[in-house]
Amino acid sequence: MPEGPMAGRPLKLAPFQKSFIKGALSDDVNIACLSVGRGNGKTALSAGLALGALLGVWDTQPRREILVAARTRDQGRIAWTYIEGLARSLPDELRARLQFRRSPILSVTLDNEHEIRVLAADGKSALGTSPTFVLMDERGHWALDKGDALEHALLTGLGKRNGRALIISTSASDDAHPFSRWLDEPQNGVFVQEHRPAPALPADDRESLLIANPGAKGGIGASLEWLEAQARRAIARGGSTLTSYRLYHRNERVAAEDRDTLLTVDEWLQCEVADLPPRSGPCVIGIDLGGSASMSAAAYYWPESHRLETRGWFPSKPSLLDRGQRDGVSDRYVQMHDRDELATLGDQTVPVAPWLAQVLQHVAGENVVAMVADRFKQAELGEAMDKAGVRIPIIWRGMGFRDGGEDVERFRRAAYDGAVLSMPSLLMRSAIADAVVIRDPAGNAKLAKGRSLGRIDAASATVLAVAEGARMLGRTQPTRKVFWA
Repeated sequence: MPEGPMAGRPLKLAPFQKSFIKGALSDDVNIACLSVGRGNGKTALSAGLALGALLGVWDTQPRREILVAARTRDQGRIAWTYIEGLARSLPDELRARLQFRRSPILSVTLDNEHEIRVLAADGKSALGTSPTFVLMDERGHWALDKGDALEHALLTGLGKRNGRALIISTSASDDAHPFSRWLDEPQNGVFVQEHRPAPALPADDRESLLIANPGAKGGIGASLEWLEAQARRAIARGGSTLTSYRLYHRNERVAAEDRDTLLTVDEWLQCEVADLPPRSGPCVIGIDLGGSASMSAAAYYWPESHRLETRGWFPSKPSLLDRGQRDGVSDRYVQMHDRDELATLGDQTVPVAPWLAQVLQHVAGENVVAMVADRFKQAELGEAMDKAGVRIPIIWRGMGFRDGGEDVERFRRAAYDGAVLSMPSLLMRSAIADAVVIRDPAGNAKLAKGRSLGRIDAASATVLAVAEGARMLGRTQPTRKVFWA
């Protein structure tokens, strides 16, 4: 071991590292992808493979060219430092044949013929290269434009000499990122090993922490106790601290930008109860009409009893399983359907008028006093309401900073005060996990997605319904006028 608490001891690979090496060096593989939580030794492991490529252990081609690509030169220095440290344990006669250079670029040469070079994420720096081995470090966090250019330049160069590439990183912030697509879209010749737990679990959940941090069992990186302590700290601070913890240490696909969450998953879990209060008093319905092929949702809120119910709808094509694979949530939509939280309606799109009819059918016979909807889709919803014969007062709300800021804060206050009570809902857990708020300079907030393929429709409908319910309770009843004699 070149550094760390066990520096100087013999290097012993963990089972997940052995699995990755076997997969990455298989004869039918030319690109291998590894996604694991921060501090699990993925850079050190890949640096060892790069050193082996330089020494001709994996490849005996003449004039071998190994490229280490990173977001910045300083990031690339980490891999270069690991290579240097591992080389110290080589026999003296072999180590004497290596030359380490720090300027003008970070490089390692063997016999002045074979070379490792470190590149920053600038595609132009890789043009004209003919690498036999490539390491792309922390690919999920490269700048999109320059990162894509560098990746394309490296992969096209590999074809010249039948080279091999390792793409390693913690999770990218969304499913549309190129690194996420490498993991989600299986291809011939690509080996994928991803250590990512199920979403929407508490940040300090021990089993899922071990999934994202398999090295913790073998003494690689942070211990499980340290990870749990940091999780509790992140939960206490919330906001971007908790988001960053989920991204880097739990290896979840959440936005790492400095944005607040609508509610943390842990805060939402406090709103779930085993026994719902009755449907009593007036009911407010919040609706979120999805796009041409996305989810539509409705939230039903009884302000007097604090009862909340939510339902979602998808078009029937593609199937819920295929849609879940495309959205990066596996079979979660199928589970929601089995729990009677998600239904399908229509073919390629959700037909608006029949959808509104189903929304109202769910609370047939209840005292529905208002329906709250996004003003942006007023024309489309208005036409469908006329067609469906909806005779309920409609309240149109904007989803920007003006109306959205008030609705978000009213919803949060109600949730914190215990005025939102829901049955355990996978639909809402998933929506809350993907929902963030963006603030303007004045501190007003509006709802947004935490990842591009996140589905926050149920959370959006809930915010509308609960906020209007809170306004109803806050309105004073008219009193008799007082006349002075």
